[in-house]
Amino acid sequence: MEILQTEIYNHDSKIDVTHKINSIELDNWINHLKYIKKELSNLIGLYGEDLSSEFKDETILQKFQKKDSENDLLLKALHKYMGSRGDIRECEDTQCDMIYITEHESYRRSYLYHLDKYRKLKDDFFSKVQGQFSWINNKS
Repeated sequence: MEILQTEIYNHDSKIDVTHKINSIELDNWINHLKYIKKELSNLIGLYGEDLSSEFKDETILQKFQKKDSENDLLLKALHKYMGSRGDIRECEDTQCDMIYITEHESYRRSYLYHLDKYRKLKDDFFSKVQGQFSWINNKS
């Protein structure tokens, strides 16, 4: 499978530019989800090793583990989607192009939804951790 060339030229049509930008965006999403995977691994490890005795709430760990699974599923779907984008060059009409553009928008919504939920989970975790550390420091 050949990856769609992403360099944008002056002679590219608007549709070609859209497909190239979408390919660049997809690559960025995948790289970001790979980073989130590492971050979740670190957060799960941190919580499991260092913080589990301080917190009596196992749901935090379970939520991180669930988000890790969701991240893996989305990452797998985006890799599969990236593989299917090689057929874009075969499009001969606007209707075919619009199918790819519509599909990309659907993946964009899924990615942004996942990102929003992950950020809220992480913010909630850090709020609890910060409160816990303040409580521990006040005890000393």
